[in-house]
Amino acid sequence: MASRTALLTISSHPRASCISLATTAHRSFSPTCRPASRYNPSDFTTQGYSTQGTASSPSEPKITPRSLKEHLDRYVVGQEYAKTVIATAVYSQHLRRKLQTSHAEDHACNDEWPGHAQAIPNDQIEKSNVLMLGPTGTGKTLMTKTVARSLNVPYSVSDCTPFTQSGYIGEDAETCVARLLAAANYDVDAAEWGIIVLDEIDKIAGVKVAHGKDIGGEGVQQSLLKIIEGTTLQIQAKPERNSRSPNPPGGPNGLSSSGPNPMAPSGKGEVFNVRTDNILFICTGAFVGLDKIILNRKAKGGMGFGAQVRSSAADTDKHATRLSDADVASFSKDMPIYIPVDTDSPSQHHTNGYREEHYNILNYSEPSDLQKYGMIPELVGRIPKTCAVSTLDEEALVRILTEPENSLIEQEKRLFLADKIELHFTSPSLREIAAKALRMGTGARGLRAVVERLLLGCKFNAPGSSVRHILITREAAQLKCAPLCFNRGQYQTFQTTIKQEEDEWEEELQAKNSAVNVPQRAEVSVATG
Repeated sequence: MASRTALLTISSHPRASCISLATTAHRSFSPTCRPASRYNPSDFTTQGYSTQGTASSPSEPKITPRSLKEHLDRYVVGQEYAKTVIATAVYSQHLRRKLQTSHAEDHACNDEWPGHAQAIPNDQIEKSNVLMLGPTGTGKTLMTKTVARSLNVPYSVSDCTPFTQSGYIGEDAETCVARLLAAANYDVDAAEWGIIVLDEIDKIAGVKVAHGKDIGGEGVQQSLLKIIEGTTLQIQAKPERNSRSPNPPGGPNGLSSSGPNPMAPSGKGEVFNVRTDNILFICTGAFVGLDKIILNRKAKGGMGFGAQVRSSAADTDKHATRLSDADVASFSKDMPIYIPVDTDSPSQHHTNGYREEHYNILNYSEPSDLQKYGMIPELVGRIPKTCAVSTLDEEALVRILTEPENSLIEQEKRLFLADKIELHFTSPSLREIAAKALRMGTGARGLRAVVERLLLGCKFNAPGSSVRHILITREAAQLKCAPLCFNRGQYQTFQTTIKQEEDEWEEELQAKNSAVNVPQRAEVSVATG
C-alpha cells in the first residue's frame, strides 16, 4: 500500500503509470521482443511529464538508385544495364530494411500478449534476388562489392565450385552464410540484411552421371533452395588456433564495438541463429554455351529454304554475346526491356554501351533456357531478376586501363611514384596492351598480366637508380624494345618523346578515319545521283 501511495505522488495518472511501467518491464524481459538500446518514447506518452529521448541525427545524403548507378560508373566501365539492375536491387534492399525498422519502432511488441489477435498486419516486402550472366572478367563481382561498400553493408563472396551435398567431403551450402556472419563481425542483425554473392553458380548445374549421385550439382541446388528463399540457420563460430576471439564488432563495417565474445570457455565457438529471409543473394556465372541454347530456341522451326544459317564458332567456349545484324529483326520483337527506336544496326554501335547492353543475347534468357543448362526450376524461380554483362572489346579494355578510379595504370604510377619515378603510357601503347589482353580471353583480368610482364624489368632495375622518368611506347608494348628510361635532367627529352609519339598516333587515326569516310561519301553520292 505504501508503494501505491508513492506512485500516486509521482503522477496524476496512476492507472496509466501502472500500465506503462508494466509494459516497459514486460518488454524488457520478453524473449520475443527485439531488444532496444533506448527506451521507446511511446512508453511515457501518458505520463505527467514529457522528455525528448533521442537527439536529432545529422542530415545524410539521399540514396537513390541513380546515385548508386553513378557511383558504379566511377569504378566499372560499360555494362550499363547490369549496373542499373544491381543498383536498383541493392537500393530496394536498403529501402526494405528502412521500412521494416521504422515499422518495428512504431509498432513495438504489439503482438506479444497471449490470447489476443495479431496487431501488426503481415505486410512484409519480399526480396528479389539477382542472377548475373556473362563471361569472366567483365565486372560482375566488382559491381556487387562496390555498391555494398558504398552502403556500408556486410557482404561475402562464396565460390560455388567446392560446394557439395551435405554429408560429403567439401563445403556445405551453409558456408556462404557463415562467411557473411564473419564479415559482419558476428553481428546477427547486420548479417541478416547483408548481401551474399554466389559466384560461379553455373558450376553446380546438374549433370547426368552414369554411376552414383551428382553430389556437386543438383544436390547443391536443392541445399540452396531454403537458404535463398528464407530459413533459420545455426552457425557456429569456428575458434582460432591461438584461442583468440574473432574481431569484435566495430571493424570495417562500422558496427557496434560491443557484443558477446563468440568464443565459449570450452573452446567451441558460440552458436548464432541467422535468418536468411532478408539476405539479398546475387548469383553470378559465365554460363558458357547458354547463348547457343537461346539461339536454338529462337530459331526453332527455321528449316528449309530461306532459313537463316549461322556459322559455328571455332572456339566453343567463346562467348558471342552481341547479336549479329541478321538476328536483330527476329530478336527485337521479343525485347525483354524497352529501348528507344533506332534504325541503326547494332554493329554500328560498338562504342555505344547503351545499345550494346540491350542487344546482349544473354538478356533474352528464359527459365526454360536455364533449366536446359542444368538449373532446377525451383532454384530458377527463386531468382526473379536476371541481367547479363557483355564481352569487353578492345575499346572497353582501353577505357578500363585509365578511366575508373584506382585504375590499373594509376596503381602502377603510384608504385613508381613512391620511389620518386614518373611513369607514363602513350596512347598507342595502351591500345597494344588492350589488344594483347583481348587475345587472352580472360576479360579485364588479362590487363594486369600484360602490364606486369611489361614493367618487370623497370620494377627490378629502376628503384635506387638515377632513373626519374619511364616511358612506355608502342614498341615497348609490342616487346620490340625496352621501356625508355630518363635520368635526372632529362625531363624535357621525356616530354618531347611523349609529344612526338602522340602526334604520330593522331595522324594515324586521322588517316584511318579518312579511309573509312571515303566509301560512305561515295555511297551517298550514288544514292543522290
